[in-house]
Amino acid sequence: MSSGSIMTKAKLIRITTVPVSLKILLKGQHRFMSDHYEVVGVSSPGTELDDVANDEGIRVIPLTMTRVISPLKDLKALFALYRILKKEKPLIVHSHTPKAGIVGMAAAYMARVPLRLHTVAGMPLLEARGNKRRVLNWVEKMTYRFATHVYPNSHELEKIIIKEKFAKPSKIKVIANGSSNGIDVDYFDPQTISESAKTDLLEQLSLTANDFVFVFVGRLVGDKGINEMVAAFSEIHKRHPQTKLLLVGPEERELDPLLKNTLTEIDTNRAILAVGYQNDVRPYFAISNALVFPSYREGFPNVVMQAGAMGLPSIVTNINGCNEIVINGENGVWVQPKSTEELQESMLRFIENPDLTKKLQANARKMIVDRYQRQYVWNALLEEYKKLEANV
Repeated sequence: MSSGSIMTKAKLIRITTVPVSLKILLKGQHRFMSDHYEVVGVSSPGTELDDVANDEGIRVIPLTMTRVISPLKDLKALFALYRILKKEKPLIVHSHTPKAGIVGMAAAYMARVPLRLHTVAGMPLLEARGNKRRVLNWVEKMTYRFATHVYPNSHELEKIIIKEKFAKPSKIKVIANGSSNGIDVDYFDPQTISESAKTDLLEQLSLTANDFVFVFVGRLVGDKGINEMVAAFSEIHKRHPQTKLLLVGPEERELDPLLKNTLTEIDTNRAILAVGYQNDVRPYFAISNALVFPSYREGFPNVVMQAGAMGLPSIVTNINGCNEIVINGENGVWVQPKSTEELQESMLRFIENPDLTKKLQANARKMIVDRYQRQYVWNALLEEYKKLEANV
């Protein structure tokens, strides 16, 4: 490519509330898009934002934003971003995450950015009630009003947006088969974890090859269904002592703390292994038999795709995203959200019916590879950008 063609690249600004979303949730996508656009990342300052610049080879601009509703701070972020956009003059502003959505779309609208795109990857408002729900509904509607195009990352989210009348159906589209970034199926591959690495980790966690290990990966908070999962597991373990529960992820005691008796059970039950946040979750999938992911709400959960790519069958709640990645009875099973009883029954089926577990396991990886390879999602998004660009 000549230097002249590099100079004529249109500018694409990607915005998330916190930099870990730019770094992890959209990993690799920035570098891929850089072949076609001048990509700039905007998010709250921090070492993760510096990592994005280094890992993806793009320019980044820090913009302080909060994940909670804070009118004064949000207004300050809005006008700071407006000034950035007036200076940068992008063709496309593409926001992810709720706060980056309202701030990003409003500022882009004020700055007259031609293409204002927002990806919806979950809706916290679905669990809100009363005045909080009304405020969040209004924020969602305003985000979509300022946007020129809205991209729910699952078909179920698309249905919710239309049902709630947040935006006109003509504004809404799901890219590829869903997911914001697809999955790197070469990285998330059971073959990448050696037998000796698995043996070492089993020993480190005092597990044996005869244990049936359920794994959860994610934040240990209420709306991920941790209270119900721990309660269900505690009863199961009484009947099946060789069953273990592996919890991989950080606690967040401020935003959505677990019940006191759940925390006590995690601390005192030696069959529950809480290992905290891990940079590489693949070894933990590799020593497990099934994923349990009983979340109340999701967009398009990466964890369920990752587990599937690593060959694990899944027990997931029948909610948007989860019930698209997992087809009930094919690569996992569905349970109703917040149902300890259904969760317990399904976990018992996995333990007591090995033929079922093997059947679901046999389908797990192929169903992810066929539908959610990262390159497929990236190419579909690039095609969308180019189509929109041609009509500006």
